[in-house]
Amino acid sequence: MFDFSVITSNAGLLWDGLLMTLYFTVITIAAGLVIGLVIGLIQLSTFRPLVLIGQIYVEFFRNIPLLVALLWIYYAFPIFANLNITKFWAGFIGLSCYVGSFYAEILRAGVQSIDPGQTDAATAIGMSYSQRMRRIILPQAFRKMIPPLAGQSIIQMKNTTLLSMITVPDLLYQASYISSFTYRPMEIYTAVGVIFLILLVPLTMLSRRLEKVGGKI
Repeated sequence: MFDFSVITSNAGLLWDGLLMTLYFTVITIAAGLVIGLVIGLIQLSTFRPLVLIGQIYVEFFRNIPLLVALLWIYYAFPIFANLNITKFWAGFIGLSCYVGSFYAEILRAGVQSIDPGQTDAATAIGMSYSQRMRRIILPQAFRKMIPPLAGQSIIQMKNTTLLSMITVPDLLYQASYISSFTYRPMEIYTAVGVIFLILLVPLTMLSRRLEKVGGKI
């Protein structure tokens, strides 16, 4: 028999875990957007060595499992670099760098989807590269990038569940902790699933709406 009283009696721990999950979602998305903007623009550079650096970064983080990246940053990197990295910093760096690689590809694809004729016209009237990007290309590209950016951000919230593997007290970690002394994993993990559904279903619907709007632009 299910005993969901275990959820109400441990609601404080679940709430703390949820706040940690939301906190990491917000700060890693913000940092990832900055990383994605920088790496995306690097990939659009005409200087080949810079382009290569951007491509290596993107392919590295897109093709390595996120869990492996988190474990390596938390356990292995401090040994090689002789640094003490807390679990919070390891989680922040790993998640930010990971999602940044996907944001970079979204930005690159968005910019390259703009008609090259507009770039040529802007160049013809004497605009510099930065002026072209700031005034003409990026504003148009951003409208097309909104749907995939929203979709990737939803995935990022789910990615935060891996933080529990490096003992960051997120929602999944707290669920595991509660299960360890209540012996009611079914109820606890069901509650976690419901919480994520409540958070992500509206965001997914919004993302689909943005995709429809973006397709008309």
